[in-house]
Amino acid sequence: MEPMTTNAGPRAWHEMTTAEALERLRSDAARGLDHKEAERRRAEHGPNVLVETGGKGPWRILWEQFTATMVVILLVAAVLSAAIGDYKDAIAIAIIVVLNGLLGFSQEFRAEKAMEALKKLGAPSARVRRGGAEARINAADLVPGDILLLEAGSLVPADGRLLEAAALKMTEAALTGESEAVLKSVGPVEAGADLGNRVNMVYRGTLAANGRGLVVVAETGMRTELGRIATLLEGAGGEPTPLQKRLDELGKRLAYAALGVVAVVFVLGLLRGEALKHMFMTAVSLAAAAIPEGLPAVVTIALAIGARRMLGRKALIRRLPAVETLGSVTVICSDKTGTLTEGRMSVSAVEGPERAVLAAAALCSDAGEKEGDPTEVALVVAAAAKGLAKADLERALPRAGEAPFDSDRKRMTTSHGAAGRPPEGLEPFAGAPGLAFAKGATDALLKVCSAAWKDGQAVPLDDAGRRAIVEADEAMSAKGARVLAVAFRRLDAAPKDADALPLETELVFLGLVGLSDPPRPQARAAVERCKAAGIRVVMITGDHPATARAIAAGVGISAETALTGKEIEAMESGELERRVMETAVYARVAPEHKLKIVRALRARGHSVAMTGDGVNDAPALREADIGVAMGITGTDVSKEAADMILLDDDFATIVAAVEEGRVIYDNVRKFVKYLLTTNSAEVLVMLVAPMLGMPLPLVPLQILWINLITDGPTSLTLAVEPAEEGAMSRPPRRTDESLFARGLGWHAVWVGALMTALTIGSGWWYWRRDMPEWRTMLFTTLAFCQMGHVLAIRSRSAAFTGRGNRLLFGAVAATIGLQLAVVYVPALNRLLSTMPLTAGDLGVAAGAAFVLFAAVEIEKAFKRRAVSAAR
Repeated sequence: MEPMTTNAGPRAWHEMTTAEALERLRSDAARGLDHKEAERRRAEHGPNVLVETGGKGPWRILWEQFTATMVVILLVAAVLSAAIGDYKDAIAIAIIVVLNGLLGFSQEFRAEKAMEALKKLGAPSARVRRGGAEARINAADLVPGDILLLEAGSLVPADGRLLEAAALKMTEAALTGESEAVLKSVGPVEAGADLGNRVNMVYRGTLAANGRGLVVVAETGMRTELGRIATLLEGAGGEPTPLQKRLDELGKRLAYAALGVVAVVFVLGLLRGEALKHMFMTAVSLAAAAIPEGLPAVVTIALAIGARRMLGRKALIRRLPAVETLGSVTVICSDKTGTLTEGRMSVSAVEGPERAVLAAAALCSDAGEKEGDPTEVALVVAAAAKGLAKADLERALPRAGEAPFDSDRKRMTTSHGAAGRPPEGLEPFAGAPGLAFAKGATDALLKVCSAAWKDGQAVPLDDAGRRAIVEADEAMSAKGARVLAVAFRRLDAAPKDADALPLETELVFLGLVGLSDPPRPQARAAVERCKAAGIRVVMITGDHPATARAIAAGVGISAETALTGKEIEAMESGELERRVMETAVYARVAPEHKLKIVRALRARGHSVAMTGDGVNDAPALREADIGVAMGITGTDVSKEAADMILLDDDFATIVAAVEEGRVIYDNVRKFVKYLLTTNSAEVLVMLVAPMLGMPLPLVPLQILWINLITDGPTSLTLAVEPAEEGAMSRPPRRTDESLFARGLGWHAVWVGALMTALTIGSGWWYWRRDMPEWRTMLFTTLAFCQMGHVLAIRSRSAAFTGRGNRLLFGAVAATIGLQLAVVYVPALNRLLSTMPLTAGDLGVAAGAAFVLFAAVEIEKAFKRRAVSAAR
C-alpha cells in the first residue's frame, strides 16, 4: 500500500502521526482488521513472502559449466585423442572436464542460495489483533493494516509504523549495520531521515530486544525494506572472474593458433609426398599436444591449494576462482563494526572523578558484566576493572527505585539506600543515608542539574560551567565516542518510593563517560600493508559520520572527506564515480548506497572487495568482485552471497588472503608461461624441421608422449611454489591485464624459439650424418630442454636455488627417468620408435638443456638489474 499523498508530495510512513497512518491504512488499533477485509487485502497485495525472480535453475547452471570455450576445446581434444586410439588421454581429459564442471556447479548453486537464506529472516508466525481479538497467524498471511503485537524476543514479520512503544528496543544491526539496540518511540520523524533514524518504524527481519510494542503493518512481502534488498540481490553480480575471462581468452587464442599451425603442417606434409593417413595422424597428435588440456586441472589444483592455505589463516573460500581474484583487488570496502573494530563497546574516556563516575554509571545500569545492553555492559566492565564490582557496589548501595530511560527524557535515574560504607575513592557518596544516580544525554541531564562536583565539593553550576561541560562532550564526540553524562544527588533519608522520577531535580553533575567500539589492535598494521601493496581501504558504515571518521583516522584510513547516504542519493552516477576516487569514508548509508559505491568503483576500473555481516550488505557482497562475509557475526544471507568468509571477523585476515591470491596468480602465470613455451616449441619443431628438408621429426606417439610427461605432473608442481619476495610490496595488477602481459608473451616467443633451435639443431646434426638415432636425439633433447625451462621459471626474477618445492624437483627427476626408460627399454623402443643413445649423446641433450636454463637465468638477472635501477 502506497504512503498517503499531500499537496507537498508523497509522505513516508515515518513522517506520519499514528492517526494519519491508521487512517491511510483504514485500520483500527483496538480491533484490527476484520477477517473478510484481511482476506480481501491478501488477495490484493499477495502473501507476505519474498519472491525470487530470475534465478538460475540447477540444469542451466550445469549446462553453463560445459559450454565455456576452454571446456569445449578440451572436449574436442578428448575426441581427437580417441580418434587416434589414445583412449587413456581421452579418458583423462574427460575426467578433468567432468570434475571441473561439477566443482563449478556446486559453487554457483551455493551462491544461488542467498535468496533462500534471506527468506528465512521472515518470522513463521505473527501475533495480531483481528476482529477485536488476539490471534497467532502464519506470517505469510499478514496484510497492510494488520495490528501486530511485539514483545521481547519477537522477530518482526513485516514493516510497520509503531502505535505504542513501552521501553521497546530493536536490534537492527542485520539491516542497518548499527551495533547497538535502538530505542523506539511513536512520534513522527523528519522527512528524509535514514533507515537507522526512523525510530517510529520496525522492519521485517529485525528483533525486539527489550520491551513491547503495538504496530500497524505498513508494507509486506517485496515492498518491505528486506524485500528491496532481495530485489537488489537479484540484480547484483553474475560476472565472470578475471581469471575466468583470461582463461577463456587464452583458450580461444591457443585454439586458433593450434588449428592454423596444424593445417600448415598437414599441407606441407602432403606436398612432400607423405601418406595421407600418416599426416592425418600427425596432425591430430599435434593438435592434441597444442591444446592445453592440463590448464584447467593445474588452475583448479592451484586454487584449491590456495584455499587450503587461506583456511589455515582463518579465511574460508566458498568459490575457488575467488582465490585468484583476491590477488587483483585494488580497493577493499570494509564495514566498521567488528571488522576494523572489536565489535564491542568499551569505555574510552572519563571526564571527572574516574572511580565515582564509573561507580555511579554502573549502579544506574540494569546490565551485568556479560549480558544486557552493550553500553551498560561496557560501563559495568569498566567499573569492575577499577575494583568496583557491581555486586559489591549494590551490597553497599542497594537499589530502591528507578525511572527507566525513555526517548523523551533521554536519561535514566535510580535511587539507593546506604547499607554500608562505599568503597574507597567514592567520597562524593560517603555519609549520605540515600543517593540517586542518573545517566543520559548531556543536554538532557544538564536540564536537571543545579551544581557540579569540582575539587571535592559540589559547586553551583553557572552558564560558564555548562558551556565547559558541553565543550567537553563535543570534544569526546569528535573522537568518535558516544558520550553519556553522569550525575548524582545526596538524599536526606533512605528512599522508599520505587519511582525515582521525582528525584530528577537538583542533581550534581559528576562527569562524562566516552564509549566507543575500539579498533582491532592489528587493524592499523593491516591497513598499512594494504597501502604498501597499492590497495585503497574504504570504510562503509551505517554509523554516524563523526564516529566513522574517528575510527577511520585511528586505523590509518584517510578521513579528510566523508560522504553520507543522503549525499550519495542526491548525486548523479557520474558525480559519484568522480567522488569515489577521493573518498575513503562513507557513513549513514543504506543498502542501495553500498551497491552504488561498489558499482561506481568498478566503473572506474577498480577490482573491489566488499566486507559485510548484515542482510543489508548482501547485494553489495554479490556485486563486488570479492564478497567477504563475517563468520562470527555474519548473517546467513551475507554468507551465502559472499565468495569468502572470515572465520575470525578480522580485517587483517583479508590482507593475508590478498597475499595468497597474489601468490596463486603468480603460480598460474608460471604454468601458463611453461605451457606456452613448451607447446609452441613442440609445434615449431614440427613446422620448421620439414622446411629445412628433414623428415617429420616426431612420430604421433612421440608427440603424445612428450605432451603427457612434460605437461602433466611436472607442470602441476608449479602450483605449489611458495610466495616470492615482495609479493605485497608491488601494486595490484590491472583488472584487464592479459595473461601475456609483463613479458610473458615475449618470453614464450624467444624461449620457444631457442628451444626449437636447440632441439632441431641436435637432431639435424645427427640426421645430416645419416645417424639412425637422430629422431631419438631430437626427441630427448626436447624433453630435457623442457625440464631445464621449468627449473628456471620457478621464480619470476630471483636466481635459481636448489631449495623449496621438493615436489617439482621430484617431478623433474621422474620425467627424466621416464624419458630414459623410453630410450633404453626395448619394449618402449618398439612402441615409440626410439633407439638407445650413448652417454655422449645424453651429454649433448643435457648440454642443450643447460644452455636454455642459463639463458632464462640471464633474462632474470636483467630484470633484477632493471628493478634495482628503477628504485
